[in-house]
Amino acid sequence: MTEEFDDDRLSSDLGLAQRGIALMKLEGRVFLRFDGTAEAAGLRVPYALVPAQGVLAKPSKWRKLDAEARAALVRERSTERALRELHDSVDAFVAELAGECDEFGLAPMDFLHSLADVQTSEPASVVFDRIRQRLGHAVERQREEQHAERTRQSINLAEYPASFEVARRLPRKFVALLGPTNSGKTHKAMEALAKAASGVYLAPLRLLALENYERLLEVTRHGKPLAVSLVTGEERRIAEDATHVASTVEMLDTRTPVDVAVIDEIQMLADRDRGAAWTAAVCGAPARTVYLVGAPEARRAVEALAERLECPIEVHVMKRKGPLSMEPGPVRKVKNLRPGDALIAFSRRDVLMWRDMVAEMGHSVATVYGNLSPEVRRAQAQRFRDGEADIVVGTDAIAMGLNMPIQRIVMTSTVKFNGVEEEEIPAPLARQIAGRAGRYGIHEEGLVAGYDPDSHEVMRSLLKEKPVPLNTSGFAVAPTLEHLHRIAAVTQETSLAKLLKRFIHNIDVPDGFFYPRITEDQMERAQWLDTLPLSVADKFALSLVPVSTKVLALQRAWEHWCVALSKKRITRLQPDDHQLHYMTLQEVEDTCRLYSAYAWLGYRLPEHFPDIELALELSRSASERVDAMLQDQNTSSRRRHHRRR
Repeated sequence: MTEEFDDDRLSSDLGLAQRGIALMKLEGRVFLRFDGTAEAAGLRVPYALVPAQGVLAKPSKWRKLDAEARAALVRERSTERALRELHDSVDAFVAELAGECDEFGLAPMDFLHSLADVQTSEPASVVFDRIRQRLGHAVERQREEQHAERTRQSINLAEYPASFEVARRLPRKFVALLGPTNSGKTHKAMEALAKAASGVYLAPLRLLALENYERLLEVTRHGKPLAVSLVTGEERRIAEDATHVASTVEMLDTRTPVDVAVIDEIQMLADRDRGAAWTAAVCGAPARTVYLVGAPEARRAVEALAERLECPIEVHVMKRKGPLSMEPGPVRKVKNLRPGDALIAFSRRDVLMWRDMVAEMGHSVATVYGNLSPEVRRAQAQRFRDGEADIVVGTDAIAMGLNMPIQRIVMTSTVKFNGVEEEEIPAPLARQIAGRAGRYGIHEEGLVAGYDPDSHEVMRSLLKEKPVPLNTSGFAVAPTLEHLHRIAAVTQETSLAKLLKRFIHNIDVPDGFFYPRITEDQMERAQWLDTLPLSVADKFALSLVPVSTKVLALQRAWEHWCVALSKKRITRLQPDDHQLHYMTLQEVEDTCRLYSAYAWLGYRLPEHFPDIELALELSRSASERVDAMLQDQNTSSRRRHHRRR
């Protein structure tokens, strides 16, 4: 006699089928399933479920039980009370689920039909939980769709230019001055700015803002110097009754109308991380005449923007004032370098290595790289201008914002780390670096060479490449605090990371002319900031602090500031000028950046970061220390050369 025949006879003898009970084997279990129909909330819902005590045994144990023991176990677990308790629990569950579905406008039978389709030995409570989970996911999907739709309705990027009210009301005109390095385009724009009754200069770098601030200070009108303010993220020098402002592009004041605005390096519209600042400047500069200064490949892009903004535009394409030529062959040896050369490397470590090699040949050297503060870079460049340094060794930081009397650019490499991997530098960067050679009025021509044959031939090839025009749509727009508050208002979302994701994925981008963009760094910071009890406004400000997450000391300082703000603590600086003398060059450079970042925060959250003036003073002290250390290292290398001789 088979086991199946025994179970069938057991079911028949106990009349299980007549009571809506089935004896089943599934998933390595022998169990009872109760069938019935629940009636609740106006619904009739069939079900086939396992009660709380419905699992009888594993098949191996079941086989060892005789017929009498099996029958006793089935009777014990299939009582009328068990049937009633299960039925009551199903009724209650149906009523509960129907109520929730009604609240969210969902059809309850889309979820309840599975009560009769369950093929499992799990008890009813587990099935209920699974259906609740499905309902939760459906509600979340529905809420997500609603929030996405509300976000779309709250922000339409096609209307982005209209958000700059002052610029929109002004009768604006664009003048594009486009040309290669050493074409005089910036000089022409700055002359127009200096002659204007009021104006603003917008720079890509603090260094450029500082240089042109000082340039404007030298202008006199009616026997008096211009009243000029300097406004960067980390420093403010506010002049009383200022008519002109030199500013970094992110610090543009869109509310104060002026006669002339100069937006420098306009090709930065295409920059992956910072392009949004140039989009905002073009759309929002509140000036009657806006000069767009930059590379020729930006022409189609600025023309497209002018058309979209319904502003007339004049385009002036300017030519380089002096010729730029490749040397016949590579330099090959350090001893073949000569005064007036700029040696280009692509990392701080390589710059310092080449600096030492050049100094040990007896040359005095100026050093320029990105980790240096603007003050140090300017001091080093000034030494080269004044003839105190024969040769400048630097990174591509030389390519933007430093006017030096370089006669020849020498490339030690044409490969640069892009944040992920080493890759060949793009042709626009090669042209911008090379263009620094042959300063007009000082040298008759500029020369370019590679240090080794490979670098020489790659540069020759890159300089021959035809410039690729910038795209005429897809101009980056970064989220503002107003954008995030608008999204938060319609979604009740308080997570900065989720608000940024909604800005990227859900706002309305009708024709793609303007496109939402955030940086990877900001998203990573947002996710960390969401672990702290901070307002959206505070989290947004902290996510933008200009401090490198790749430098452990700076990252820890930033985290400390964030935690302190979350606890409403005031963060004061504890200066110790003597400690600078015990630090390495790298440590002093990072200290300088830390004080600058503190000042940046102080301008935005002064009640919690009040030591702004002290931070600026300490930053200047650190910059002076860096400059002195660079000079000492340069002098030591030259001494070694003289000792060898």
